[in-house]
Amino acid sequence: MTARPHHEIEGSTGYQLAPITNKAALRWIAETHRHLPYLQGALFAAAIKSADQIVGVATAGRGPRVWEGTGKIVISRVAALPGLPMITCRRGNTHAAPVCTMLYRALTNAAADLGYREAWSYTMPGEDGRSLRAAGFWYRGETRDEDWDRPSRSRTAAFPGAKGRWMKPLTREAWRALEIELEAETQKEAA
Repeated sequence: MTARPHHEIEGSTGYQLAPITNKAALRWIAETHRHLPYLQGALFAAAIKSADQIVGVATAGRGPRVWEGTGKIVISRVAALPGLPMITCRRGNTHAAPVCTMLYRALTNAAADLGYREAWSYTMPGEDGRSLRAAGFWYRGETRDEDWDRPSRSRTAAFPGAKGRWMKPLTREAWRALEIELEAETQKEAA
């Protein structure tokens, strides 16, 4: 396993990465997630604590069936308590608590160590993806706006409408593939 720096921001933020079981993570998400509290399961999870209280939880899970064996994983839920205090960083700037960014980084680091190639996550309309960008994710467009319920496999609609798709490469090969895609997109826009 690769040693990584501790994810607590320097200064006196008091936010620390902590382990959590999948069962406890799913229970915490069910109690706190603002628009998608139900989650069927998770492969692994992480928590952020402040003063021995959990203030954020995230889970990583399986993507769609077509992703099996592709090395892709989904950060399926990230939830933080509302109203967390602003923090002051080394330069004296204040900004929102880094709880979600810390969770994205922790889960993508774990996924990379487990051999995954890419991590994906999704945002609801109106969410700017600030935490995802800070954790190294790249915006990759929107999902299709369709109902995924099928006669052969019924699905409960999680949220109607298209969502933002975000990807973080976890290997050199995945980074190179993203660079090629970004170059092609830039050339297409310039034409």
